[in-house]
This record gives sequence, C-alpha cells and structure tokens, in this order.
Amino acid sequence: MEQTGEKINMKTIRLSFIFCALLLSNVLHATESGTALKIDELKVEPFRDARTVAKLAVGDKVDILKKDGGWMQVNSAKGKGWVRMLSIRKGDARKGSGDAGGLLALSSGRAGTGKVVATTGIRGLNEEELKAAKFDPEELNRAESYASSKSEAAKFAAQGKLAARPFDYLAAPK
Repeated sequence: MEQTGEKINMKTIRLSFIFCALLLSNVLHATESGTALKIDELKVEPFRDARTVAKLAVGDKVDILKKDGGWMQVNSAKGKGWVRMLSIRKGDARKGSGDAGGLLALSSGRAGTGKVVATTGIRGLNEEELKAAKFDPEELNRAESYASSKSEAAKFAAQGKLAARPFDYLAAPK
C-alpha cells in the first residue's frame, strides 16, 4: 500500500529528529544560559534520589555547565547542582524560541539507587521547523535500515544472555 507524502513526511521528521538527537547527545557546548520551565530540585548528583541542594522556581535563570543523560548540571543564584533536562530551556523561556538543543540529549540514566533506568523523551518540533520540513526518501530508508525483526532481537538477546521481558511489537506497516 502506498503511503501519502504527509504520512511519510511526518515519519521522516520523527525518525530524523531521533537520529539527530542521538548524534548530538555527546556534543558538549560551552556554558550556556537557560531558564527553569517548572519548579524542580537541584541535586548533588544526576539521580532522582540524590540529596537536594536547592529548589528552582519557574523563571529562575541558570548557567548550563554540563549534560549527563537526561540531566543538566547548572549554576544558579540558589546554588550549583543537577536538574532534569526537561525542566530547563536554553535561553529564555519565551514560547516558540525554537531552540530544541537542550532536548536533544536522548539518553538514559540511573533513576534511583536501584537498577531502574529512565529514558528521557523528546518534546518535538516547533511550528517553523514543521513547516520547513521536506520529505527525504534516503533518510527514511536509512532510518528503516536500523529496524530489527523479532527473531533478530531474540538471537541478539540469546547471544548476550539477556533475560526475556515480553512486550508487544509494532504491527508491520501495510
């Protein structure tokens, strides 16, 4: 079945954004400024169960020092510490500033003292980026080349002696 250009375009946009995020996740920038988008705690370490240093309020200005998974190390008037990446926006907090750079660090990290791992998601593209998006069949093919079948995944898991955790696979495209 042939897909419409719009469906392919949105799929390409999402997959391209994810791959860009993965490629850019290890790029460290010089100190950047940011703004707290919501109330959150500054932690001693980039873990949810780490000791709290201070609390950020909505609109608090911060200097972004470093990134680690879904966390940013920041310096603010209230102290220096780690805060969840989704609580900070690079630059000021004006809606639609178009800077998605702070959200590109797709990665996972320890959620607490146990072995639980949390994954940080992506908020998406702004209106201007969506309007400027173009269909790129090569990018779509490249993204689809990373897919694994259920049998390939099972073989990989067996080689790594990984424990099975059942979940529903996505239906094959029509």
